[in-house]
Amino acid sequence: MSKYYFDKKAAEKCIGFIETFVTHTKGELTGQPLKLEKWQSKIVGDIFGWKNKKTNLRKYRTVFIEVPRKNGKSTLCAAIGLYMLFADEERGSEVYSAAGDRAQAGIVFEIAKGMLLQNEELTQRGKAYRNSIVNESKGNFYQAISADANTKHGFNANCILFDELHTQPNRDLWDTLTTSTGSRRQPLTIAITTAGYDKQSICYEIYSYAKKVVDKTIKDESFYAVIYEAQNDDDITLESTWKKANPNYGISLKKEYMQRESQRAIDVPSYQNTFRRLMLNQWTDSHSAWLTSGEWNACYQKFDYKTLEGKECWGGLDLASTRDLTAFVLLFNVDSKFVFIPYIFIPEENAKKRSERDGVDYVAWLRDGHVYGTNGDVADYNFIRAKINELSKKYRIQSICYDRWNASQIVIDLQNDGANLDPFGQGFVSMSMPTKTLEAEILAKNIIHNNNPCMNWCISNVALQEDPAGNIKIAKNKSTEKVDPIIALVMALGCYLTTENGDSVYDNRDILVL
Repeated sequence: MSKYYFDKKAAEKCIGFIETFVTHTKGELTGQPLKLEKWQSKIVGDIFGWKNKKTNLRKYRTVFIEVPRKNGKSTLCAAIGLYMLFADEERGSEVYSAAGDRAQAGIVFEIAKGMLLQNEELTQRGKAYRNSIVNESKGNFYQAISADANTKHGFNANCILFDELHTQPNRDLWDTLTTSTGSRRQPLTIAITTAGYDKQSICYEIYSYAKKVVDKTIKDESFYAVIYEAQNDDDITLESTWKKANPNYGISLKKEYMQRESQRAIDVPSYQNTFRRLMLNQWTDSHSAWLTSGEWNACYQKFDYKTLEGKECWGGLDLASTRDLTAFVLLFNVDSKFVFIPYIFIPEENAKKRSERDGVDYVAWLRDGHVYGTNGDVADYNFIRAKINELSKKYRIQSICYDRWNASQIVIDLQNDGANLDPFGQGFVSMSMPTKTLEAEILAKNIIHNNNPCMNWCISNVALQEDPAGNIKIAKNKSTEKVDPIIALVMALGCYLTTENGDSVYDNRDILVL
């Protein structure tokens, strides 16, 4: 016999509160009453309706809701937060909206504050401040907090609303807040999120646990899980796939939007994993495959490099490690298309060993002039420096961007030789724009390459990494093999984009005093 029963009045109380006092705060429905969809009503009803027969306390203490974006989960979460603030039986209730950063944490809180301010009865019972909502009659309050867990000890949370749990940088905030509920009679922790890509994260840990609870592999009667997701082998272009993953499809999520985004995922390879995570709720790897060989091969065109002599160009220098590939790429803008010349260097003494390790024929590439050999078993930066100086006499190199992390004496030497070198960050902010631009230009066949086999191999190795803001960069640690020449190409394009009007970055900025 079950030790739980369904309290219909308790379920209807919460549903009734939401649909009576809560309104939409965004879009065309702003100000209109929030009417829960069937799937939302079931969630609310189950959370607040199922109780323990002996204690009459709520059955569920932890709720995990994973659905794609634009399905109204933040609105639902804010509404539940207001219910816990105003209508729950707990006095001295502490309600928290929590997220990976302050901006994200504020999203649900600001929705809740907007709901409060739009309802006269709620504003009579509670007061909204910049960072909190207070129900003085019960001594309850609602605040937004972020992932700086060091300041959260000593809290006595009754309701925790984790927004976009996949953005949590670590498990500290989750552990700190959930362990602060110990003195409460029936605390409630609700985690709402879309799928992420970090499978070492607290979110993936809880997602995996939720799947086992749903499959009844694990028996945890206090844990409630709702997961809407497409399967990995589902066709991302089919409406049936969109419906499977999105419970609000056709309501807050329109067919036209999904058609447009799914087509973008087909047309732009680097966007596909983003679409799968955010629109289909599929967990992906932290990296995504980039371009197909066909897309890259379509940019092959026999080109006479001699016609580029005397023309202006921009350089990218990836110094890598002394035993690795070093790459220098020159990028030219020719009739609104980009032509690049790669110069790839490898220590001659370890070329054979490297061939065996990497599974490519460096020896043949050296023989055929596709890569340059340097003396010894480590990179000879004097040779590379001399080559760059030689090229500086042949072409009008406007600027050379380099990875400051691997900067060495060669950078100082080249600057003393008269070269204009600019450090180029390797993080998401610096690398995203030129990486996305390079992808777009390749897909538009605006990149021309000479079919260098080492370059072709490196482009096939590229995997992308994406941050929560949608910025991308080449993931060296996730790419299958070497990608150094491609990173040099991205930096060369970044260098061009910085000075695309032909003006040096130094023309428009003050002298830097170090």
